[in-house]
Amino acid sequence: MHEEIQEIAEAVAQQDQKAISDEVGDLLYSVVNVARRLGVDAETALAAATAKFERRFGRVEETILAQGKTLEDSTLEEMDAVWEATKHLPASAQS
Repeated sequence: MHEEIQEIAEAVAQQDQKAISDEVGDLLYSVVNVARRLGVDAETALAAATAKFERRFGRVEETILAQGKTLEDSTLEEMDAVWEATKHLPASAQS
């Protein structure tokens, strides 16, 4: 995976969109292979990570709205601070 990440960085530096896409695909393939070797179903793990992201982002949105703001009015730094605080809440509080 480290090698693939390096190859992505090189493609980005060259601003070669096709190479970037190819290398991202290679990285994804490598991650799936690592998951397989560890006995993890990559699709299930990705679905769980997506659900966790959606819960956390929903909490960020709720918090920003409770502050009387919208996401569009908030800076990335403000949203990131709420995101970091949300990460440390128990999973039951993130839903």
